[in-house]
Amino acid sequence: MLGTIANRQLLSPGSLRDALRMLDVEGPLVPMAGCTDLYVALNFGTLHGTKFLNLWGLDELRRIAVRDDVLSIGALCTYTGIIRSRIVHSRVPMLVAAAREVGGVQIQNRGTIGGNIANASPAGDTLPVLAAVKSAAGERRIRLAEFYTGYRTSVLAANELIVGVEIPRIRGRQWFRKVGTRAAQSISKVVMAAVDGGRGPGGQRRAPRIAIGSVAPTVVRLPRTEAALASGASIDDAQGVLLDEIAPIDDVRSTAEYRRRVAANLLANFWSGRRRG
Repeated sequence: MLGTIANRQLLSPGSLRDALRMLDVEGPLVPMAGCTDLYVALNFGTLHGTKFLNLWGLDELRRIAVRDDVLSIGALCTYTGIIRSRIVHSRVPMLVAAAREVGGVQIQNRGTIGGNIANASPAGDTLPVLAAVKSAAGERRIRLAEFYTGYRTSVLAANELIVGVEIPRIRGRQWFRKVGTRAAQSISKVVMAAVDGGRGPGGQRRAPRIAIGSVAPTVVRLPRTEAALASGASIDDAQGVLLDEIAPIDDVRSTAEYRRRVAANLLANFWSGRRRG
């Protein structure tokens, strides 16, 4: 029966230390917080875990702070929390833009940045942003580019939790775009985040940082495209490099050809904005 909650157990730790102990002693456990993705899996009958770890009450994982010029965002910080944070607005406006694109207000009130990372979907709206800014996840600090091992899989061990993300100061113009079936409350067909570092003290152009989702099994950086733009290649040539770097597929939301065309157009849109920025 789809959506059944029979024979399922819920554990509610009082602290992060308590949660980690439960993972070690009571596991295997399925961590849960906002449940915006977990309930979908439950409804479709694809959620196979029977024991759950309720993290929602751990306020220590909701903090947003700056330490040593590094922005720290707790894993349980919701999209609404990100949207309302003056610190995030001032330091990572493209993350705020991504948070605004996640579902409706109800989802933004419940969904968490840690959940978006853990869900490991290549269409996760915040993931290209985090991939483009050298973010790290957790006390075992892992670069986001090294976190995912394949479609919806990661290096996260069964006794580990994502406790937060760290984002060093970003220098340069930030840019984010999501393309979906409609303007809001839709899963991404293509989502891209980028940082244009501008020119260094000697006038040499710094390589941009570009990450894109929904065009591969995981969110991906585009190092060859970045290098082409930094070297002064035309946008047409850079688009050709991008099309060689991505590997979109046909699925129920879009076609590979459409995703390729949109990805190339988004790159041109980002790069043309450097004249205005």
